[in-house]
Amino acid sequence: MRILVAPDSFKGSLKSTEVASFIKKGLQKVDENWLVVERPLADGGEGTVEVLVQGTGGKIIEKEVTGPRGEKVKAHIGVLSGGEVAVLEMAQVAGLTLLPPEKRNPRFTTTYGVGELIKEAVNLGFRCIILGVGGSATTDGGMGALRALGVKFFDREGKELKGVGDDLLLVSSIDSQHLFKKPEGIELIIACDVKNPLYGEEGAAYVYGPQKGANPEEVEMLDRGLRNYARLVREHTGIEVDHVPGAGAAGGIGAGLYAFWGAQFASGIQLIMDILHLEEEIKEADLVISGEGKVDKQSLYGKVVSGVEEKCRKWGKPLLLVGGKISEEAFSLWEEKALALFSIANGPITEEEAFQKAPVLLEHLAFNLGRVWKGGEIYAHQSRVFFSGEGY
Repeated sequence: MRILVAPDSFKGSLKSTEVASFIKKGLQKVDENWLVVERPLADGGEGTVEVLVQGTGGKIIEKEVTGPRGEKVKAHIGVLSGGEVAVLEMAQVAGLTLLPPEKRNPRFTTTYGVGELIKEAVNLGFRCIILGVGGSATTDGGMGALRALGVKFFDREGKELKGVGDDLLLVSSIDSQHLFKKPEGIELIIACDVKNPLYGEEGAAYVYGPQKGANPEEVEMLDRGLRNYARLVREHTGIEVDHVPGAGAAGGIGAGLYAFWGAQFASGIQLIMDILHLEEEIKEADLVISGEGKVDKQSLYGKVVSGVEEKCRKWGKPLLLVGGKISEEAFSLWEEKALALFSIANGPITEEEAFQKAPVLLEHLAFNLGRVWKGGEIYAHQSRVFFSGEGY
């Protein structure tokens, strides 16, 4: 019996590596002879560096760069096996979790540290740089990152701007003569799974600004700023970033890096699955278990579980999904995509308790899933499985 465990993180509670480990522990309590293969995943957000380094037998290089409010933070450059590919994680440099709630506001945050980290990776000689952009605290259009790479932005009075969200409306001219240019033959790949344009109702400010701390008036201001920024970028580079799919991801950093550095966009989960050869693992598995902190409608779009489901469907493999929370809509939406969905909650429980008890709850759930699966194997000739439990 070969079981593939390929989950995302349970955000705010467990990393994907921890989720996979607890599921494996519960399964092997049922049958220690089962081969349980752990393949923790990410989609370009938090945990991307760790997942890819662990999955390829790579290594970590630690650097100190500028954080979202100008403070210094420690960030990792993940070096994949072979030594030519570097993985960077925006969440480590300009991430929302780096800031306490009272300091979260995209008007005042910057991607400057992302540009510093990109420059470090180039100077270290990597031929391909993958930038995972999930979990950002910023809406600066990538101005901060570009400033770190040598681009200067000025207001109408000729004053140089810092490159935060507030500066999007103020910027009047751009000077890129000192741009640290991307060396020939080097790729910069932005790993993200959203297709939002830079501005408008589906753009960076309106869709993601509120969760980063912006109120309705600030969202509207940021959106107008992104329109102004897009116009200036187009006039300066001749490249239109307004409606590039994915340009609105992570506060618009993709737009800036696309125009000035020739960055390309790629699906985060597809890229990670390809690097980790996940499809080959799914082909070999008898059962696949995946999941994330909350399984809902959004899980269908560019998330880890949707990528795993696609490969399971292709190869006809049974898929079980587990989550800290399963939304009501998820059961109907996933009805034909997964064998079953399970929440780790075993009774009335607060979200805080679920976060604290997630390790043991996950292990217990995996144990019960293993028992049911083993029971189905033993009694398959009876064509039935018996369930017992209490509702709440």
